Amino acid sequence: MPRLSDEQQAERRTRLLDAAERCFARAGFHATTMHDIAREARVSAGAAYTYFASKEGLIAGIADRDRRQIAHDFGAVAEAEDFIAALEACARFYLIEQPAHKRTLMVELAAESTRNAAVARACQDVDKVVQDAFTHAIERQVAAGRLQPRHELRTIVSLLMVIGDGLFQRRATDPRFDPERALPVIMALMREMVGAKPAGRAPAGARAKTAAARMTAPARSAAKAEGKSR
Repeated sequence: MPRLSDEQQAERRTRLLDAAERCFARAGFHATTMHDIAREARVSAGAAYTYFASKEGLIAGIADRDRRQIAHDFGAVAEAEDFIAALEACARFYLIEQPAHKRTLMVELAAESTRNAAVARACQDVDKVVQDAFTHAIERQVAAGRLQPRHELRTIVSLLMVIGDGLFQRRATDPRFDPERALPVIMALMREMVGAKPAGRAPAGARAKTAAARMTAPARSAAKAEGKSR
């Protein structure tokens, strides 16, 4: 059997991570088996174990991928001329535009983290990246003179994370929840919290579109590729 190229191995690894996300979201971490994930990814069970020794290993891989994506997206927020527009574009992508199973997975892993130490560590690692990314972005914006926070930075970051967690859970579990109606209110609250100065002359919609393109292009490409592979 010919040896897979590095590119083919990376593609297979990505397929396994994508399949694991869908399986965990659909059936739950505990009920999902490695064979289920291999079947979803259209690879043999032996091939799956070549890349990931366990479901916990898959969770670690998913968390690592999420950390890199978050670092990329929040790097754009940190440098944006309009912090609120960039943050709204980021929130819109994760809350509205991403596939629904991504949000379901977040709720499932949060529950599993109360029982499984390895899953808890992976969730905590992602949380730490989000916390650090928020902190860095706000610090950069304050240094640039674009924000004048009303409260201590640590308190603001904690509240932003609580709001984000609540939005994702509500979006995943309540079919009546309308994120399009909630998002403008949330952003107005955040603008007040961080003391954002009035935006520049560019229309808000144009700023948000520019920020969204800059932040989430890799993730959007990945989502489209996943959709085509299904």
